Amino acid sequence: AARALDNGLARTPPMGWLHWERFLCATDCATDPRRCVSEQLFMEMADVMATEGWRDAGYEFVCIDDCWMAPTRDEHGRLQADPIRFPSGIRKLADYVHSKGLKLGIYSDVGNKTCAGFPGSYNHYDLDAQTFSSWGVDLLKFDGCNSGTLELLAEGYRHMSLALNKTGRSIVYSCEWPFYLRPMQQPNYTEIKQYCNHWRNFFDVYDSWSSIKSILDWTALHQDSIVKIAGPGGWNDPDMASIFVFLSQLVIGNFGLSWDQAVTQMAMWAIMAAPLFMSNDLRHISPEAKWLLQNKEVIAINQDPLGKQGYQITKDMNFALWERPLSGRAYAVAVLNQQEIGGPQNFTFSLTFLGNGLVCNPACSVWQVLPAGRDWGVYSWMSSLSVEVNPTGTVLLKV
Repeated sequence: AARALDNGLARTPPMGWLHWERFLCATDCATDPRRCVSEQLFMEMADVMATEGWRDAGYEFVCIDDCWMAPTRDEHGRLQADPIRFPSGIRKLADYVHSKGLKLGIYSDVGNKTCAGFPGSYNHYDLDAQTFSSWGVDLLKFDGCNSGTLELLAEGYRHMSLALNKTGRSIVYSCEWPFYLRPMQQPNYTEIKQYCNHWRNFFDVYDSWSSIKSILDWTALHQDSIVKIAGPGGWNDPDMASIFVFLSQLVIGNFGLSWDQAVTQMAMWAIMAAPLFMSNDLRHISPEAKWLLQNKEVIAINQDPLGKQGYQITKDMNFALWERPLSGRAYAVAVLNQQEIGGPQNFTFSLTFLGNGLVCNPACSVWQVLPAGRDWGVYSWMSSLSVEVNPTGTVLLKV
C-alpha cells in the first residue's frame, strides 16, 4: 500500500475540460455531429483550449467520459474505441491533443460494465492499464458502476492503481470510490489517498443552483472528515462531473446558473481546492463566462501550493463564512449568501474570526477577487468587515 500511488502527480488540483455534463452520452453523429461524443468533438475542444487562453490559464486536460467505447472488446480482449465515432483511434487522438500542449483523459469503470453499459474493466485491470498507457493517456477517471460487492469495489480501485503504476507512464488516477461506499459505510480516506489522486464524494453536479447548493451543504456537513485528508497528490472532488464541475465539473458557461451563482461555484471550488474540470461548450461561450473561468486570481487560490482545503467557519441565518489557508500567511475568504429571494444583503464579521484570530494580527490588507477585483485597504486586528452579497452570490476575498 505504501507504494500504491507513487506517481508524484496532482501536486495541485487538476484542471481541464470534460464532456459529460454538457454532452452526456450523445452517440448519433449523423444527426448532430457537433454534439456527438467523437474524436471531432475532442479535437475541436483541444484547438479552442490551445488558442483561446484555456491552456495558458491552467486547463491542461481534455477528458473523455463514458460512451467512447465500442460495444465489445477486440479479439485480444482489449478495449477499443467506437470505430465510427473515433475512426483514427485513441492513440492518434492523444497525439493530436499532445501536439496542442495538452493532455488526454479517458474513462473506464471498476465493474464489468460502465454506467452507460459499455465494457468495464473488471478482470481486465492490468490489460486496460497497459492499453491506456500505450495510447498515451494522461488521466483515468475510474467509475464505480456495476461493481458487485464493496469488497470487489475496493479491490478493483486498488488493483487499477497498482496496474497504472506498473506501466511506468504518469497517469493521474481519478476515483469514484468514496461516493459508492457512502451509502453503506464511512470511507477510509487515508486508504483512498494511498491509491487515488482525487476522489468523488457526492452526486453528479447538474447545471442548476440546487445542485451547487447541495454540494456546498454536503461539504460543510462532512468537512471534519474530508478537509484534513486533502493536499498535494490527493484532492476531494465535489463531483467529477465538477465546475461546470464533473470531475468536480464546472458548469459555468451553460444554461442553468445565474451570474451570481456562477461566481459562487467558481469561488467555492477555489476555496475547496477542488479539481477544476469544465463541462461546457468552449466553442460557444460568453465573454463573461470566459472571464470568470480564466480569472487568474481565482485560479491562483485554487492552485495555491500550500495545498490546504478550505472549510466553513460559521453560518449565520442565510450567510456562510468560509476560509482557506494560503501560502505566504494569506487566507482566501468567501462570504456566501444562500438566500434565494429579495435583494443584496449585508454580512458583518470580525476579522478575529479568521485563521484562529491570527490572520490580521496586528493588521492585514484585504483584496476583493470576486465578483470583481477591488482593493479594500488595510485593517487592524479588531476591525470588522461588512460585505454586501447578492442572493445566491458570493464575495471572494484574499486577506
